[in-house]
Amino acid sequence: MHSLSPKLLTTAAVAALALTGTTLMAQPGPWGGSGRERDSGWAARSNRSAPSLEGMVEVARFRADGIDPAALVKGGIVVIQMPGQDAAADPRLNATFQAAVETQLIGAGYQALPGDAAPSDQIAEVRIVRSEAQPAEGKRDPVSGQMTMGVSNRGSMLGMAVQIDGTKPKKALVETRLETRIRDRSSGEVLWEGRAAIYTRDGDERWNDDAIAARLAGALFDGFPGRTGEARERR
Repeated sequence: MHSLSPKLLTTAAVAALALTGTTLMAQPGPWGGSGRERDSGWAARSNRSAPSLEGMVEVARFRADGIDPAALVKGGIVVIQMPGQDAAADPRLNATFQAAVETQLIGAGYQALPGDAAPSDQIAEVRIVRSEAQPAEGKRDPVSGQMTMGVSNRGSMLGMAVQIDGTKPKKALVETRLETRIRDRSSGEVLWEGRAAIYTRDGDERWNDDAIAARLAGALFDGFPGRTGEARERR
């Protein structure tokens, strides 16, 4: 026996009620031609839905005016938590994202140095923001349906359709945003800044903190330091 898919299944049941003593028969035209018709009950509902944000990555990168891209990828750099970030933020989460950013900066040509007290040429400040983009879906009624009735001079027809929804309600859609600023250590001037955000389902095992950090850092520093502007992509 084939197992049923958890997707929506539709079962239709049609009952014919003879009101005139004659059996409903196929005739030219609707319901035998010239009789009046009536339709009542539930209207057909569209199952169309807006495109999901799940898996969508949005990136924005900006380089300060007059800054030569070559001036960014040189010397040593220290990766630290951005000043002003919530002190109660998860230190393990911060460390995960800072390590992902550091990996990208090393790949771009920097020499990563430990600690903000190191004599670096530049400083990379990192912040992580998480928020609920869409709430979790509420409990569904697993059984729903619609009914249609038609009447003519030959009789009537009652049509019924039952929908069985075996899918589970979706969990909340969470936005995780990585923000990074690169400053000149001596002047404090912001040389480059960017942000990257991804939308994932709460509890999705495919998107743990390590996977999200690597994905966002990779997207943010793709083409660094030359690429600027905004981009959107789905993975």
